This record gives sequence, structure tokens and C-alpha cells, in this order.
Amino acid sequence: MRKALLLAGSCIAIALFLTVTITTQPLAAPQDAAQQWGPNDRSRPEPPIITPGTASTQDRPGRPPSDATVLFNGKDLSNWESVKDGGPAKWTVGKGYFATVPGSGYIRTKDAYGDCQLHVEYATPNPPHGTDQDRGNSGVFLQGLYEIQVLDSYNNVTYADGEAAAVYGQYPPLVNAARPPGEWQTYDIVFHGPRFDASGKLTRKATVTVFYNGVLVQDNVEIMGPTAHHQRPPYEATPEKLPLQLQDHNHPVKYRNLWIRELKEGE
Repeated sequence: MRKALLLAGSCIAIALFLTVTITTQPLAAPQDAAQQWGPNDRSRPEPPIITPGTASTQDRPGRPPSDATVLFNGKDLSNWESVKDGGPAKWTVGKGYFATVPGSGYIRTKDAYGDCQLHVEYATPNPPHGTDQDRGNSGVFLQGLYEIQVLDSYNNVTYADGEAAAVYGQYPPLVNAARPPGEWQTYDIVFHGPRFDASGKLTRKATVTVFYNGVLVQDNVEIMGPTAHHQRPPYEATPEKLPLQLQDHNHPVKYRNLWIRELKEGE
């Protein structure tokens, strides 16, 4: 009996020790599991060298980073196609910009992209026409599914999650950083797409960070699912890379200086 009590007491003590040890250990960050190098390890590979881009002005677009894929060369829409029929994009091209043609439909990139850094510049009509959502409306659809709203939000009241730089129907921008209509507006977007397991089950929601005219307006928010009007559809299994889309919402919105940098897993 005494041996049994001693054995039971020892088991309890060991269990308490393990519980205290486990609960007091700091939780390792996910990246720590893949860490192969110690601090200041000179054998660790250095980052690749690139030439950084330059900032845009109202008169002139900036230069993309040297490792970016240029989505618009300032001359034609050879990197884009019509979503309606897969034929040539039916939007117009001007001097250094292209513009929606109301009623022509969405356009999409011919290539597919996943996790990325995306730069977009757009200008809404001046003088402005209409109010609320009927004013300089377009949209940037990440993977063709998740919309970052394009709108003339300068002195224009609408619902909060429909303003410029909103994750449409989900997250309003943290602030309204809109410039006046006719001026070039800038989105710098960091997007990480969703992940699904072999059975199609969602294992990671998409996330997005948006800088609007240099101001942080979406801070690594979890996208709730594909964009819809007055709805929130659930995720459905999709490839890790899909084309980017731009929306025709029956307003003549101009675009210029679009480029994208694909991100590796973990970036």
C-alpha cells in the first residue's frame, strides 16, 4: 500500500512538473521551426540585390523595382484580356495610361499570381459625376475574387465598407486618404492568398495590407471570403495563383503604373 502511494505521489509530481514546464515555456513563432541559422551567422545566404523603384508624381509615374513584373507598359494592353470572352481587352489606351470603357466588362491579367506586392495608380473623372457609389467606381480584384474598392471618395458620402481602399463589403479603410478627383491615387497592396488542404478544406484565410496614398488603411486583415454585394460567400477551394482583375463599373476610371512582385512562402 505504501509503495502504491509513493508511486502515485511520484506520478502526480512528474505531471505537475511537466505542466508547469510546458505552460511556462514561451510559444515559438511559426518561423522558428524553419530557422536554420543562429544569430549573426555569416554562412546565412544574403538577400538578393535589386534596384529600388522611384516615387510617382502627379505628372509622371515612378519607376518599378527591378524585380517587379510590369503589368502595363504605358503603350498597350498586351498583358490583359477580356473576362467576358478571353479576347483582347476592350479598354482604351491613352498617353501613359489606360481607362475603362463603360459596358465593356472586366479585364484580367493573362498570367496568374498568388502572394504578392501590388502597386496600382488610378484617377477618377474630373469634374466628378454622380454621388455615393455612382462616382468614379471601379475595383482591383486580387486573384479575381477579393476586391479592393476603387471610388471617388473625396467629399463623397457612401457606406463605410464601400469607400475607396475598402475590402469591399468587409472592412472600411482606417482613414479616408482620398485626393481630389482627377489626381492620381496610389494603392500599395501586400496580399497573401488562402490555402486549402487536399480535400479542399480551408487551412488559411487570405490576408491583405493596403497603403492608400502612402497611408496605412488595411492592416493585415483577414479576408472573410470572396467579394459580393450584400452577401459574404464562403471560401471555395481555388488554385494558389489566379489572374488579377480590374472592374468595369460603368465609370471612366484611368489606370497607370501597375506592377507586381511575387512573394515566396514566408515573405
